[in-house]
Amino acid sequence: MPPSSSQIRKTVKAYLGRHPGERDTLAGLLASLDQAADVTARTALPGHITCSAVVVDRRCRVLHIRHRANGLMRIPGGHIGLEDRTLLATALRQVAQEAGIPPGVLCLTRQMLGSPADIEVRDVDANPAMAEPTHPHYDFRYLFHLAGDTPSAITVEDEEASGVEWLPLPQVTSQTLRAKLLRAQLDGRPEPVNASAIIHDGQGRYLLHLRDHKPGIIGEPGAFALLGGGRTHDDQNIEVTLVRELSEEVPDLRLDNLEPYTVEAATSVDGLSVPVQVFTGRWTGDPDRLRLHEGVLLRWFTPDVLDRLRLSPATRDLIRRHAAENPPGDESDATPHLRDGGSRAVLNGIGVHLHLEDDEGRVLLGLRHPDSAYAGNSWHYLAGKCEQESAVTCLVREAREEAGLVIDPADVELLHVVHVVDTPGGLPLMQLVFRARRWEGVPRVLETDKCLAWQWWPPHELPERLVPYTRKALTAIAEGRTYSQMGW
Repeated sequence: MPPSSSQIRKTVKAYLGRHPGERDTLAGLLASLDQAADVTARTALPGHITCSAVVVDRRCRVLHIRHRANGLMRIPGGHIGLEDRTLLATALRQVAQEAGIPPGVLCLTRQMLGSPADIEVRDVDANPAMAEPTHPHYDFRYLFHLAGDTPSAITVEDEEASGVEWLPLPQVTSQTLRAKLLRAQLDGRPEPVNASAIIHDGQGRYLLHLRDHKPGIIGEPGAFALLGGGRTHDDQNIEVTLVRELSEEVPDLRLDNLEPYTVEAATSVDGLSVPVQVFTGRWTGDPDRLRLHEGVLLRWFTPDVLDRLRLSPATRDLIRRHAAENPPGDESDATPHLRDGGSRAVLNGIGVHLHLEDDEGRVLLGLRHPDSAYAGNSWHYLAGKCEQESAVTCLVREAREEAGLVIDPADVELLHVVHVVDTPGGLPLMQLVFRARRWEGVPRVLETDKCLAWQWWPPHELPERLVPYTRKALTAIAEGRTYSQMGW
């Protein structure tokens, strides 16, 4: 089944977020989507969508196909088929049909990550034989790197094509695409766009994640796998990708000694080659005490039972390789203990929270999206997790990204600390509440997948559905206390 209008609208919205100056150019497409028209159908008028593949080799050259009728050089592409589940799938099918290049020799690029690199509006001449008037094609161009070397020969399988040519970036025939590719500073070399973690206890056990059984949506559905996931446009590097994915999948899990281990190749649900940066990290807890927001369960396994699990051969070999290199009891991997003989030190997670009061003494709270992994449909401070940055830097960034507020770090002061354990045995969280004495801007909802509304609340009329530790902090602040704790 072709992609729905809502899926296409989401893709276009994200694209315009990166290229806001093209909104007028895509006005016709937006109007068709607003009218719930099936813009994936070849017969849809006044215009419809096509998809193309931008294939870049190691020498930063782009594959073009010469059309027999007019001699023009264009990237491979065409209309959406009934079998195409996504726009990306259409681009992959087109390059396979036209140039014989299968998805398995292509991989996504860090710069685009499966988002269209360009959406070109191209007028197509009338075709009286098919009763088609002149109409526009909205061509979604998806960018791929070759996973290996440039094929020595490409067989053109389209009868309308007469040959192929690899053109350097400055010679790409589409002006809009050429400009975007040059700005992307491609080097033609694949790099990891996915990260996963080999999590072990240092004593021969490995933590595996049983995935949901959703074929066509989740890679390796219904199988055991390593925790991890794909990179997003907001991830500064691939380690940030892993940390973010772990926080979304298992928010209470914190790993010791997180280190890069190797780069492996996996296969996506679309058949693409996926370079995966594999990290290693140590943890010794009880997986049953962890909150799991994605998948079915987490369990410890030893390498000798892996043959009994539904597990990809690549993951099985990877774990056994790590186990062979790190035998149980290896002093270099021994679990550290405190000097007094006590148990291993536990790292605490750090969260930052913004306490704003208006001229009437009301406090700003946000209503979390019902689908939020944490505290859905509840009111909460503007907040974020502190990663590789100072707490104040994190606060200032979150305020700008979530609500469009500009805060000078010099106007920020620590107001309260709540030391929280959400679940028995769970990761302790140090929740820092900062007050901003001054700020610029009016609170706006900028991350609609996380927050539905911002509202000022009088301290004596707080909402009923309020995150418990937020209520705890507000009560303590009103009483003039700087520290409180929950769950201990």
